[in-house]
Amino acid sequence: MMHRRRDLLGILHRRGVDGIIPLTVVGKKHERIEVVMVHTFALHDLKLALDVESGALHILDDAAFTAVSLLAAGKSKQEAADELKAEYGAQTAAQVLAEIAAAESQDLLFSEPRQVDLTTDGAVKALCLHLAHDCNLRCKYCFAGTGNYGGVRGLMPSGVAKAAVDFLLAAGESRRHMEIDFFGGEPLLNFTVLKETVAYGRQRAEAQGKNFKFTVTTNAYNVPEEVRDYLNREEISIVLSLDGRMEVHDRMRVTAAGRGSWDVVLQNCKKIVAGRGGDNYYLRGTYTRHNLDFCRDVEEMVGHGFRLLSLEPAVLSPAAEEALQEEDLPVIFAEYEKLAALLWEWEEAGRKVYFFHFELDLHRGPCAKKRLLGCGAGSSYLAVTPDGKLYPCHQFAGEAEFCVGNVTDGITAPEIRQRFTAVDSAAKEECAACFARYYCGGGCHAAAWYQNHDLAKPYALGCKLHRKRVECGLYLQAKRMLAKTGR
Repeated sequence: MMHRRRDLLGILHRRGVDGIIPLTVVGKKHERIEVVMVHTFALHDLKLALDVESGALHILDDAAFTAVSLLAAGKSKQEAADELKAEYGAQTAAQVLAEIAAAESQDLLFSEPRQVDLTTDGAVKALCLHLAHDCNLRCKYCFAGTGNYGGVRGLMPSGVAKAAVDFLLAAGESRRHMEIDFFGGEPLLNFTVLKETVAYGRQRAEAQGKNFKFTVTTNAYNVPEEVRDYLNREEISIVLSLDGRMEVHDRMRVTAAGRGSWDVVLQNCKKIVAGRGGDNYYLRGTYTRHNLDFCRDVEEMVGHGFRLLSLEPAVLSPAAEEALQEEDLPVIFAEYEKLAALLWEWEEAGRKVYFFHFELDLHRGPCAKKRLLGCGAGSSYLAVTPDGKLYPCHQFAGEAEFCVGNVTDGITAPEIRQRFTAVDSAAKEECAACFARYYCGGGCHAAAWYQNHDLAKPYALGCKLHRKRVECGLYLQAKRMLAKTGR
């Protein structure tokens, strides 16, 4: 037991010294509540401790887990020592506390909050182009009002799309790498403009020594061979919508005539993914209260050959029939834990499946600033509607009070952007005491606004779901590291 404990803690200390596992240590330039925090949790066969500020992840045996948990709960070292002696004996207690002290001396455990300058250059790095405020499906959980965002159905003209490219090149300032996401509604309804925008964007970017990454999000209901071949040939990243099992998908994702879309969507997804060598895509599903057993939907996706997956909780009005409720959380948490075990089982068998929310990159991930600033909605990321108006993100499209300008005149309401840059995770009271704050960026601004009518107040249920996903992701990272070291 003592030898095993020393080995396990030693692995993580070496990982810290070698720079393999800790995240960039981060803090906050402007005033915030500073909390020294270590999060301990047990999942399946592992007991883990995350040092929140350094990002070091520790795999512990029973005695070490007890000690770190006691200290994390506010016990003094003497109190922890006394409890350890009573349960594990004086020798083990002394060894464990010495190992904890060594980790502390390396800033890998109970590390202090550190400061980082979160000011930004104001550049816009990405645009979400709403090529279509229309859709060929009528999904029941659609936040966009079946595609028209509560307004008139229509397509983005080529002139608006090209003006958006010009706006981004200018607003991106000295940035060399920028992104354009084609969105809707269903953006492939406006395929001609999509092609024109890609050609124009690449030409204009090359002339300025810059480059664009293009992504399209599609329901995959109508993807003719010409469209499929173009998207694959031009290496445009793609997000495909499929909710897993046929009965689950067809309950929510129906045509305008009310018919299910699963058969057609599944075949189109398979063709698209096969045509790009099984890479550069995500198969994205949505789960609601009707399919809390969503592991079965992941298994369905994997059974059809997909390996890059995302399954998102529907964010709806609490009064909606499909909306997740607080009382559902124990079932959802258990399902996420089941999914983590299933993913590891597949991985051990040589069939690695990437589940978006569990893929936490502990040593090559975003820097401290990006971890705190989150998705950049309203600051480095904006959405463009078919009439050329600019909004903080796609979910605010059509909300007049959040219109920040247009692609012709640029930013005309900088004060709206300031509202968003002022609510990163370091400024939110709930985030200050959250162990997952560096894996989140403060949560979704749109969810905060539509659930609480307050950008600074995160969507509480969403936070609870995300914390569980982070635990599951950390578990998988720990399993992978142990497998690499033969432990």
